[in-house]
Amino acid sequence: MLYTETLKDNKDFLNLYRKGKYIPSRYSVIYVKPNGRPFNRLGITAGKKIGNAVHRNRAKRLIRLAYRENELAMPVGIDVVIVARSAICEIKSDEYCGYMRKYGVREIEKILKNIKTK
Repeated sequence: MLYTETLKDNKDFLNLYRKGKYIPSRYSVIYVKPNGRPFNRLGITAGKKIGNAVHRNRAKRLIRLAYRENELAMPVGIDVVIVARSAICEIKSDEYCGYMRKYGVREIEKILKNIKTK
């Protein structure tokens, strides 16, 4: 990924859950917060409610693919955590990529605009 590093520390995830804004959908929940850096940081989680290891890994692969395809449209300088929901395992990759293209990026930009105006 060009402008993205991976979120790894638990404190970064918890900080985003507590202080970040979120975008709920049928397939995932996207948490967003500005990070003040010249690059994005991405974290992906898929809990045990998703299913067994095969389902969780597929969900994470779909999320990574959708993010990678829409990375250039994303604003730079944000932390993003995407939490998979169980419905993501039942769809094709094109459907989730389309969701990110149509709604995900637009909602992220909208949230960041609201944060900057406050």
